[in-house]
This record gives sequence, structure tokens and C-alpha cells, in this order.
Amino acid sequence: MVKLGRVIGAVAMLSCMASAAVAQSEKPLIVIDAGHGGVDPGAIGPNGLREKDVTLKIATAVRNALLGHNNVRVALTRTDDRYLILRKRLAVASQMKAILFISIHCDSTGLQDATGATAYTYSEVATDKEAARLAARENKADIISGVNLGEAPADVLSALIDLTQRETMNASATFARLLGREAKPLMPLKANFHRMASLKVLKSPDVPAILFETGYLSNPQDAAFLDSTEGQSRIAESIARAVDVHVGRFDATR
Repeated sequence: MVKLGRVIGAVAMLSCMASAAVAQSEKPLIVIDAGHGGVDPGAIGPNGLREKDVTLKIATAVRNALLGHNNVRVALTRTDDRYLILRKRLAVASQMKAILFISIHCDSTGLQDATGATAYTYSEVATDKEAARLAARENKADIISGVNLGEAPADVLSALIDLTQRETMNASATFARLLGREAKPLMPLKANFHRMASLKVLKSPDVPAILFETGYLSNPQDAAFLDSTEGQSRIAESIARAVDVHVGRFDATR
């Protein structure tokens, strides 16, 4: 009971600190991460289309849509062709007190008929072999960022991180389902849109996060959609609509 009381007290303190940080800004922050970059091209399609170039275009379109569509602030983890380690991408969202982190990616596979977008959220156990494959590919960059919670006792830290991580994972899954609902009329989606995988770039104890695989560069139709202004606009609008609802729910709890 003593340990539980200490954990509850620590959670309450963390919640108060988060509320104070949010109160300092009228607009919540959304962080958009353009996957890969620099020496890391990511997936490459048969026609030479590189994931790092497509994700930056999509991320920029998302930023513009969000700024014109929602009462939010938006930050990009990169605005040019540069390499960022995974822990730095996630740290940007945590340090800036973001309410949502969206990492934009494209996939590629030897099966040309593979098509459609997928949203991934963090889980220690992958939902299927494809989710496990994607996690293995994306996790090669570096190790997970550490979380500094001060000098609290180790047992309290362990329990606190576990509690907040579970809450964050639930919020991430909720947003992934919301995105699927809003994106369905605007772009091709996989039937099993929301999947879970042990993706390092999504392991955050305090920021809901998704990895949005927007389609397959190995599929000619998907690649053409992803590299087009129209396609990027539809992806951005899908995210903007979902963020509208997410921010509305967030504001209701402030």
C-alpha cells in the first residue's frame, strides 16, 4: 500500500506538471516526423523513388494542412534532407510537450500487389509477421531514448513509467483508429489498418504516437499516389481531420 500510495502521488505530481506546461500555451503542439533522411534513404521503389524524399513532401503537406485546419502548433522533426537518430525524433515531441507524434513512412516489399496504408502503434508484441518485419527494418537506426524522471526511487519510477506507458499506448491506439475512419474516404487503406509492433520511434511514456505507413513504393499505383500533389494533399487532409477530433477531445479534458 505504501508503494502504491507513492506511485499515485508521483502520477498526480506528473499530471499537475503537464497541466501547467499546457496552460502556458493556448495551442497544443503536434509533431510530424518525416521518416529517414540524409544517409538513410529508407525504402526505394523500382523506379528509384526514395522514401526519405516522399516522407518529407508528405510531412510538409501535413504541416500546411494542420496550420490551416486546426487550432494547433506544428513542428517538423526535419525540414530538409538530414539524418536524425530515432531517439532524437521522439525527444523533440517529449521535450516540447507535444500531445501527438506522427511519424510518416512508406513501405516496400517484393510483392507488387501489396497496397494500402497502415497505422502502427507501439507494443512489445507484433500483431503479425508483416508488423514484425517492419519493426526489424525501422529499428536499425539506434536505441530508445532514455527518460529522465529525476531522483525518485527506482521502484516508484518503474511503476510510474509502466502506468504512463499503458495510458499513452491506449491513446495512441485510439488515434490510430480515428485516423483510419477519417482516411478511408480519401486514400487506399489496408483492411487491417491498425497494427502494433515494437517500433523504437514510437516508444514514449508520455506522448501518444503513431507510425503512418502511407503506402507501398513497390506498388506502381501506390507510388504514383504518394509522389503526387493530389495524393499528398489527401493524406494531409486525412491526418488533419483526425487531429481535429483528437484536439477537441484533448481540449475537453484540459
